[in-house]
Amino acid sequence: MWGLEKVSVQENNQQNQKIQQDIQHYEHKIKSFLLEVNQLILDKPQQTKLALTCLLAGGHVLFEDLPGLGKTTLASALARLTGLQFQRIQFTNDMLASDVIGINMFNQKEHLFEFKKGPIFTQILLADEINRCSPKTQSALLEAMEEGAVTVDGVHYELPQPFWVLATQNPLFQSGTYALPESQLDRFLMRLSLGYPSRQAEKLLLQQSSRHVLIHQLTAVFDQADILHLRSLAQQVFLSNAVLNYILDLAAETRKQRHGLSTRGVLALKAAAQAYALVEGRSFVTTDDVQTVFVAVVAHRLSLAEVDVKQILQLVDVL
Repeated sequence: MWGLEKVSVQENNQQNQKIQQDIQHYEHKIKSFLLEVNQLILDKPQQTKLALTCLLAGGHVLFEDLPGLGKTTLASALARLTGLQFQRIQFTNDMLASDVIGINMFNQKEHLFEFKKGPIFTQILLADEINRCSPKTQSALLEAMEEGAVTVDGVHYELPQPFWVLATQNPLFQSGTYALPESQLDRFLMRLSLGYPSRQAEKLLLQQSSRHVLIHQLTAVFDQADILHLRSLAQQVFLSNAVLNYILDLAAETRKQRHGLSTRGVLALKAAAQAYALVEGRSFVTTDDVQTVFVAVVAHRLSLAEVDVKQILQLVDVL
């Protein structure tokens, strides 16, 4: 029995070494990716790193901010650098679900219905100002975000992989906005905010060329195979029992509130921590990784302000 356990430990060590080697192989590309993004989106290194974390974790990201602070620019830059197909939907209050997913149209020549794919059939979808459309249209994204597929008139259509949604929303105090329902907020792995740039960064932005010009000068750092492989690697990043217990302790603390973190939220926290560790070049998760992604993963699920979520971190001892 002891001999079998020894063999098992050796196999695990070999597997961890293989994963670490694979991560190191991509380390230069990850650094190049972040460098290129941060030259375009000035003064926001943590937000761009968390956005990449979302992509590698296989989760969608929601940017909530005032218009004109670079959300769309960031989404366009991420799409160019990943080398993936990109579509943008500008949501308005008169948009229908069929405008997003597509519609069956009758072909008079062939005397049959043909499915005309909507803009959701892409790899990176920028859902711009998503909370300007009605809840019915917002819900058109739910199946796609959860399952990577859509169903129209009983027919199931797979979406291209990887499929990643970057959505932006305006603050609810602005006119013409609809609050996202909790069920849709829960589909986003993280909610991020860029905020205003520093004075120095904004001055540099005024001195540089147009962001549109700079975006078109970007060249892809990754390709489709890279992203899919990195997503697979992120799922294999090791979590010790101590880190798993820390995640569970945080979840238990949130459940002392009005409503706590769901099991889906706990799984999202785990996936985000694994992907962040990968971005940092490690094959194992630390409690620091969990703390770094905690606010972005949890705040929108609990309808709490960032300061309240940070207080939860302070209440749970690090193991």
